[in-house]
Amino acid sequence: MSDVTGADAKADTQRVISVRKCSTLNEFRECVSLQREIWAETDLEIEPTTMFVVAAHTGGQVLGAFDGDKLIAYTLAVVALHRATPYLHSHHTGVHPDYRDRGVGRMLKLFQREEALSREIRLIQWTFDPLELRNAHFNFNRLGAIARTYHPDLYGVTTSPLHRGLATDRLVAEWHLDSAWVIAAIGDIATEVGSSTAFASIEVPGELERWKVEDLQQVQRVQQHLREEFTRWFSRGYAAIRTRKTSSGTAYVLAPWSDF
Repeated sequence: MSDVTGADAKADTQRVISVRKCSTLNEFRECVSLQREIWAETDLEIEPTTMFVVAAHTGGQVLGAFDGDKLIAYTLAVVALHRATPYLHSHHTGVHPDYRDRGVGRMLKLFQREEALSREIRLIQWTFDPLELRNAHFNFNRLGAIARTYHPDLYGVTTSPLHRGLATDRLVAEWHLDSAWVIAAIGDIATEVGSSTAFASIEVPGELERWKVEDLQQVQRVQQHLREEFTRWFSRGYAAIRTRKTSSGTAYVLAPWSDF
């Protein structure tokens, strides 16, 4: 299928893409195959079919986006506990490269939200690489997630070429599904934390994407800077709530956050 852009892309996606639960062994195997294609990790780091079976049968989620009968994206989530409150940890969300920038990921996440709320689950968490600014924009600006936890090298160095041999530093996205903040974000309604709030920002150079190809030492320096800054601000009770473009690149926006 040829790629389309703008309003046509949105209309085309809504017309042909459906999202539903995966429930058969064949669908779980298709999720594993798509996982291999996206992350290109060695077998020891690939989540096997049995993991998808377990998640589907123990209260987690295995959700798929389909173009007709073709699986083009999936989400794998497992049950977790915060003190005595259940939530979902969304371990994987992957979209086939041919279907990116067409709203498929957002369709999948919004279906995930509705399915969780139908079971009175009000929180979904997942981790993401703070060096991946497109993911950060999606998580914060488009979904309304926040982040208050930073894990240095959470998974260790992996075999995926997407990770470039770097430490797997991760932010933890908290998606409080029925909060006013999330409802505003998914409804594209502008929100403010408050005029008296002391905002902070963490700058990411505009050269980052070029450095990922040409200069990994510079990327490591940016990673170290982010590690230090997020750790410092989180220790003061701040949360990352947005990203915004600046004259020199992109900034993470943080604010004091004690609502949840």
